[in-house]
Amino acid sequence: MHPTDQAVQELQDRRGQEPVNMARLTDRLQYFVDLNPEFEIPVDRLATWLARLDDPDDE
Repeated sequence: MHPTDQAVQELQDRRGQEPVNMARLTDRLQYFVDLNPEFEIPVDRLATWLARLDDPDDE
């Protein structure tokens, strides 16, 4: 199993029943980048991808 798969599975197992609040998610992503600036580009890509999931121009 790929490490990312394990991390996603752990997230699902630990937080899978919680509702997702986008304001809290964005706050947590920003906090993570503040603590780990070397991950700014991957977090930026993830946030952009999530923001555009329903955009038909990005398919």
